[in-house]
Amino acid sequence: MEEILQNFFGSLVGQITTIVIIVALMILVAITDKKKMDISVMIKTAMLIAIAYVLNQLTLFRMPQGGSVTPFSMLFIVLVGYLFGPKQGVLAGVVFGLLDLLMKPYVIHPVQLILDYPLAFGALGLGAMLRNQNHGLIKTYLLGILGRFIISSISGIIFFLDSTNGVLAGLITAIGYNFTYIAAEGFLTVLILFVPQLNKLFEKFKIV
Repeated sequence: MEEILQNFFGSLVGQITTIVIIVALMILVAITDKKKMDISVMIKTAMLIAIAYVLNQLTLFRMPQGGSVTPFSMLFIVLVGYLFGPKQGVLAGVVFGLLDLLMKPYVIHPVQLILDYPLAFGALGLGAMLRNQNHGLIKTYLLGILGRFIISSISGIIFFLDSTNGVLAGLITAIGYNFTYIAAEGFLTVLILFVPQLNKLFEKFKIV
């Protein structure tokens, strides 16, 4: 199963399928939105996804347990939700996850595929439920990365199951692996989010 999935998503057919799913998702959101979709929102969303993807290819440092800390790549997915709402934020995360699958597929199980790519990154957008609270951007970011951490850790059970003694051991290993790099990037990001000028800049583009 692992070899079949890996070969499929690494093939031209698999890449085309992923692209079709991405386009279909964006069209579906646009046509099912009760409000007329502002084309500028779609353009800004695409730009933020592109920035996040470029930053995701860069590594500030690697953690001892594994996992790379990127220069604030998760922030730009979270920003989509903060600026335009949870629905748009989840869409951005799912699209980002599918782009990651398109460019760097690593698939060992169907459940791991769904959890690691669309769901874990899509969870980054859920933090937008707190976008209108005091210190909304920081709360949005923290809830978003918590969602990604939880889903990635559940997915990690599948990855670590063969090298550990049972599900519980796999979960503990997965939690340790995911916590180190997500928490490290989260800490650095929250530090810059305390800069008042940065918050004011993002606030200008927020749609209430």
